[in-house]
Amino acid sequence: MSVTHTVTNPQTATPPAAALDASAIVAVVGTGAMGAGIAQVAAAAGHVVKLLDNRPGAAAKAIDGIRGQFGKLADKGRMSADAARAAGERLIAVERLTDLADAALVVEAIVESLEAKQTLYRDLEGIVGDGCLFGTNTSSISVTSIGSALRRPGRLAGLHFFNPAPLMALVEIVSGLATDEAVADTLFATAAAWGKTPVHARSTPGFIVNRVARPYYAEALRVLNEGGGDCATLDAIMRDAGGFRMGPFELMDMIGHDVNFAVTRSVWNAFYNDPRFTPSLIQQELVDAGFHGRKSGRGFYAYGEGAERPEPKIAVAQNAPEAIVLHGHSAAAHALADRLHERGIAYAWGEAADGRIAEAGGAVVFVTDGRTATQRAADTGIANVVLIDLALDYATATRIAVGAAINCWAPAVGAAIGLLQAAGFAVCRLGDTPGLAVMRTVAMLANEAADAVHQGVCDAAGADSAMRLGVNYPRGPLAWADNVGLPAICTVLSNLARFYGEDRYRVSPLIQQRVFAGKKIHD
Repeated sequence: MSVTHTVTNPQTATPPAAALDASAIVAVVGTGAMGAGIAQVAAAAGHVVKLLDNRPGAAAKAIDGIRGQFGKLADKGRMSADAARAAGERLIAVERLTDLADAALVVEAIVESLEAKQTLYRDLEGIVGDGCLFGTNTSSISVTSIGSALRRPGRLAGLHFFNPAPLMALVEIVSGLATDEAVADTLFATAAAWGKTPVHARSTPGFIVNRVARPYYAEALRVLNEGGGDCATLDAIMRDAGGFRMGPFELMDMIGHDVNFAVTRSVWNAFYNDPRFTPSLIQQELVDAGFHGRKSGRGFYAYGEGAERPEPKIAVAQNAPEAIVLHGHSAAAHALADRLHERGIAYAWGEAADGRIAEAGGAVVFVTDGRTATQRAADTGIANVVLIDLALDYATATRIAVGAAINCWAPAVGAAIGLLQAAGFAVCRLGDTPGLAVMRTVAMLANEAADAVHQGVCDAAGADSAMRLGVNYPRGPLAWADNVGLPAICTVLSNLARFYGEDRYRVSPLIQQRVFAGKKIHD
């Protein structure tokens, strides 16, 4: 007996939509890694899945691989042996488009070519029934453009899985201009019934994830280009202070610079060369050289036999300052107090109201607000300014980045570093870079997510879910901005814009409006 799953879409006020019945036949065209992964998900959910590929024998080979995956899951106790065998038997290799005539859903995972996708679905229109839905797994091509070639474009929506599809929870349900709302809602419900976490998105360049993620790479590349830090150090800061699973440079090496750079170029071009998405000349050089990352043996790091990963640069150990004064009620100040107390380091509390969080050995320590330490020293008349970076959680972070004003007295810098080391941080000194590393990156991620929400691409919950589940961010960028404080994020972006004189750092209207209203994004 088949069961129809229903799910209430939390991002709209529409009634619950019904998922495709488990008895419905799903077709997958293109049996590479993505197509095979999608077929595995659908078969595990109970569907008969027909696989088609224009490469002779590719569909049958993919089925053998999927059945092997089911067998491994059974061996690990994640599904029963009977369920694994039944799921494998639901996979069918076919050779012609006409073999897909009885499909209720056709998902394509073919080459990223607008013409190829349009041709496939145009041909299928004359084969499948009127009720068959089309779900394109494109990651970068406009769903509206694909649908424009169809007689009934309303049946087409994006069904964008992330690699590897059986493991990654996120599915972006992307509506083109002509997509019927009921079709998007049915695909949303179907993805949920398949055990995924779907989010609705409008068909704009990059959808949610590939758009909002651009600053994670772009800001790191800019800091590198300006000599603010080296790859290994910046990667370590983003992991150990920012809480990201991988640093930006190692992640780009894993993705492949040919792929990552192409996505950046695609989004930049699609937004008519908006400076927010400007590609990096450093990455262009890597692509031109054929240094694509892990798959080519060299990217930002070397991967050949015997290659060693460079270590992050950490500050030389300093003695703990004799006198430490903490100030304010920020998360950073209170975390410092707790960490010093745990290690038996004495400190006192002061009452300065200028935002400083600590004083030690002549140094005055602030959390970065997007200005350089040198500018902050000039603005405040305090010569010995040392800035610390944002951390996901100052209480548990193992590493912290610092920057010092050009005229800061060397012993004062040493005292600030000694204070942070006494609190248990590995300290990485960057150049006097505006916004340092984590703060400027998080501010720009939040800004891009806010713009996506402001422009109706998705809602705030969808943006945060997409970034947590699609690229494993430790916190949704908008929830992170709420945690840091929208006024602080707005200040960081405004200061970056003033420093660089670029429209790249313009503040999203949504953030500005919420600041004016005294509200959080998620209020």
